[in-house]
Amino acid sequence: MPSDTDPGVRVHDEPARTTAVRKASTTWSEFPSLWPQLSADVWTCLRAGGVTRGCPNVMLYRDRPDGGVDVEIGVELRVPCELTGAVVASTLPGGQVASVEHRGPWSRMDQAYQTFDVWREANHVPKPTVHWEVYGPHSDDPAELTMTIFWLLG
Repeated sequence: MPSDTDPGVRVHDEPARTTAVRKASTTWSEFPSLWPQLSADVWTCLRAGGVTRGCPNVMLYRDRPDGGVDVEIGVELRVPCELTGAVVASTLPGGQVASVEHRGPWSRMDQAYQTFDVWREANHVPKPTVHWEVYGPHSDDPAELTMTIFWLLG
């Protein structure tokens, strides 16, 4: 079993979490232009249902063998809301995960991914194909932005 000897990586059990998402199959090169619309669709649905905050943004990725990725972009659904259109209920997986927290500007979030890669190689952990990001409360101050990245182990 891998350990969390690197202070930037935590190995723990994570509960499954209910989400409201838009699903899509895409490529990593197309993803940056796709996710904003998927997220906007989810928030439009939530606002129509009376939900305006309190649901952290999430992005779930399932890497495919062909190099593509199946994504679920949306929110952790913490309050009941009728989902309409292409917005559907889903779940962030539960189980043993490795996680890294990122604090600061999004332009530096690749450092969290690099921390995980170094830890993974040091612990001989195969690259997980299921991973997700949960975003902290919004802040207009880039130094106060937070996100936790999870990789499903095993």
